[in-house]
Amino acid sequence: MSVEILDGSTVRSFVEDECAFNSSVDGRFLALDADHDGLLTYAEMAGELMSLRVLEKHFGVDEAPVEARELGALYEGLFARFDRDGSGKVDRHEFRAEMREVMLAVANGLGFLPVQMVVEEGSFLKVAIDRELGQLAKAA
Repeated sequence: MSVEILDGSTVRSFVEDECAFNSSVDGRFLALDADHDGLLTYAEMAGELMSLRVLEKHFGVDEAPVEARELGALYEGLFARFDRDGSGKVDRHEFRAEMREVMLAVANGLGFLPVQMVVEEGSFLKVAIDRELGQLAKAA
């Protein structure tokens, strides 16, 4: 993990760079595709969905415990967002499309003012930041 400064334009620019974005998203897709069949099942995506920590509310501490049934339903709902055709599996195009929407939502949430945040190495946010820093270094 590292502490980085970014804003919505950093993320938006990454998403709009189709080559860089697709390369990063496809890499994550391939890493999740344990059986290498070109499709992601719920079991293959479960760890990734849980790493999003969607219920974390306050500085790494969850406010109240959530029942396992409720948590399972939440992650199944997230999987359904990726599984756009309802087939029970997510193909590369569905994965790209949902990740694009997620990242654009992050960009909109960040807005135009720079914020300092902790990002995980290898995360899409870290890739976006490194991409922008590389472009700034080339321009200098």
